[in-house]
Amino acid sequence: MARGPHTNTPIDRSPNVAPVRTPKTAEIVAQSLRRQIVTGELKDGDFLPNEPELMTQFGVSRPSLREAIRVLESERLVEVRRGSRTGPRVRVPGPEIVARPAALLLELSGATVADVMVARTAIEPLSARLLAESGNTSAYDELEAILVEEIPTAWKTGHLAEVSARFHRRLVELSGNAALGIVAGMLHELAERHTAAAIKRRRTVSEAEYQMLTRSYRRLIGLLRAGEGEKAEAHWRRHMERTRELSPRGLANEKVRDITD
Repeated sequence: MARGPHTNTPIDRSPNVAPVRTPKTAEIVAQSLRRQIVTGELKDGDFLPNEPELMTQFGVSRPSLREAIRVLESERLVEVRRGSRTGPRVRVPGPEIVARPAALLLELSGATVADVMVARTAIEPLSARLLAESGNTSAYDELEAILVEEIPTAWKTGHLAEVSARFHRRLVELSGNAALGIVAGMLHELAERHTAAAIKRRRTVSEAEYQMLTRSYRRLIGLLRAGEGEKAEAHWRRHMERTRELSPRGLANEKVRDITD
């Protein structure tokens, strides 16, 4: 190993040692603002302070500050309206920010409709249990409103796939587990497309099938209100498994990319 000039300290010139990278000024500013958004110091809809204030606050130049704002804009954490005098506005994203990339990854990986259904069967019953144990009356009321006020109209107008998918998504989001809610949001579009494809291939949802669906939803809501977490989980797992079994022959084996075209 070589030694540095005027010293006996060895110089490690190994090709496997990566050089230490110093973050750019813009990255440091973006990280600080991002942290303020994550912690809620900057809330959805808030405007960032004007450029002179931010430049003074962080001790940076205008180009560095603008580069930091562009980073946050690319992450969809702020919205910049060109020509506006109000400046960048905070936009706290929801699951939709990762939904499309996640769907694309599933398409590229060759994932099947069955893969998506198995994932949903893993998270939704657990979410039902958590929601039942939470005692969240307003959440139960919201699900019941979807069942009573939206699903009957959706069945008659041919929009049952969209409303059913939203019922499933809200079940998970209302469970109180943020991680499960984000995953449900990522899978929401695929779940909706899967339901729509299943209905389309069967031409229609019969009266008997519709009644069976609504009875299952009503049973779930009753268990949630009763605080029966274990029973709610078991019921919703049976519901999800029965839904898979009723899918048109061959649909489960189709690639995700084939139902997203």
